[in-house]
Amino acid sequence: MLEVCLLGTGGMMPLPYRWLTSLMVRYNGKSILIDCGEGTQIAMKEKGWSPKPIDVICFTHFHADHVSGLPGMLLTMGNAERTEPLTIIGPKGVTRVVSALRVIAPELPFPIKCVEIGENEQSFLFDGLRIEAFRVNHNVLCYGYSLSVDRAGKFQLDKAEALGIEKRYWNRLQKGETVEVDGQVYTPDMVMGAARKGLRVTYCTDTRPTENIVKYASGADLFICEGMYGEPDKKDKAKEHKHMTFYEAADIAKRAQPKKMWLTHYSPSLVRPEEFMGAVRKIFPEALAAKDGWTTDLLFEEED
Repeated sequence: MLEVCLLGTGGMMPLPYRWLTSLMVRYNGKSILIDCGEGTQIAMKEKGWSPKPIDVICFTHFHADHVSGLPGMLLTMGNAERTEPLTIIGPKGVTRVVSALRVIAPELPFPIKCVEIGENEQSFLFDGLRIEAFRVNHNVLCYGYSLSVDRAGKFQLDKAEALGIEKRYWNRLQKGETVEVDGQVYTPDMVMGAARKGLRVTYCTDTRPTENIVKYASGADLFICEGMYGEPDKKDKAKEHKHMTFYEAADIAKRAQPKKMWLTHYSPSLVRPEEFMGAVRKIFPEALAAKDGWTTDLLFEEED
């Protein structure tokens, strides 16, 4: 199960009724945060989720509304007596940016490891969770992220017995280990069925539509996408500032066919995004105008 919480839905600046866009995902006791703008830790506090167990922070890009909440977040984590290492993933320059922000948070009881994304598409494995970064099209270097839990196939008892593999080795094979017995090598693919459908949430903000977004949102359980403007007459403004309208985001979802889409990263001038959703759902019926603190549990599909 993936626990997903969209902590905020705003772009550019926090408002009295809307925090800046940030996503937190929990899996097997681990937590990952994507973006950390001004006030993100307050949004987290309102939700009742703790920053202490955050293991990875991913930055989409280095505009202030996505990174300026980091010093306070780090200090809060330190005040909670955290000692475990923290990994921060981001575009080229992430070490420099984090170092600059830490001028006001210089002493922490835990180490920080910065990992720079070096390719247009790059994958990181973290305790059973796959983090995939993919470049998008903003006016600065910017990435979207897919967080996935892969699911192995079922153990094929008949195959194991036919091969004469002793029961004491079955668990190791199910865990993906290769086993050698009396010179005979057994690999997991010899006793495991085809991989089953896993879980995936795809998140992108601050971008024009790209084929990469379609690729990574394809078949996702949840697609969280920026919709800076709901007003149809603001498409030119969206193009100028390298953002998307609700309708462009819906068109991506129509092509990618995720199970559902949440719109986020609204312009401060957009007070009631739900007013535009009728036209959006004509393009992609499973689109929703997300609100701060929306949470969902993504579950593996039940099998016969």
